[in-house]
Amino acid sequence: MRPVTPQNLDRLSLGLRLRLAGEVLYSYLRVRWVMRDDDAERAVRRLRERARGPMHAGAAKEPEDVDLMSAWRLAHATRRVLELLPSDSRCLFRSLTLMCMLERRGIAHTLVVAVRPRPFAAHAWLEVAGEAVLPGADPGYERLLEL
Repeated sequence: MRPVTPQNLDRLSLGLRLRLAGEVLYSYLRVRWVMRDDDAERAVRRLRERARGPMHAGAAKEPEDVDLMSAWRLAHATRRVLELLPSDSRCLFRSLTLMCMLERRGIAHTLVVAVRPRPFAAHAWLEVAGEAVLPGADPGYERLLEL
């Protein structure tokens, strides 16, 4: 089954919204399972390998602006669904969940992990075409890792 990829601002039908919500839940549970005892880099590799699907093999590439719009819409759906769960949906888990969904669709992205030294804090987000699609870090964060 082809993944639902919202590319415009029109509302999705109820059936497509339910499929998209189901995909968010499935991806989130997969992330939780893989992250249970793995370090982040290894988990990212495993999640990306698992998520790659038929969209990667010989699919026509969408223009960057369509990818960016789709990524923003998928990020919005991810936030909305994970807000409803009584679970851990910190920035890393949200980012990895969205990463799986973007990977399935063949949308190029970068996972960014950054830290702020004082007071210490860490943050993770995804970028598509150089734009943060999940909330980026406030000023004062230094990029530590890009995957």
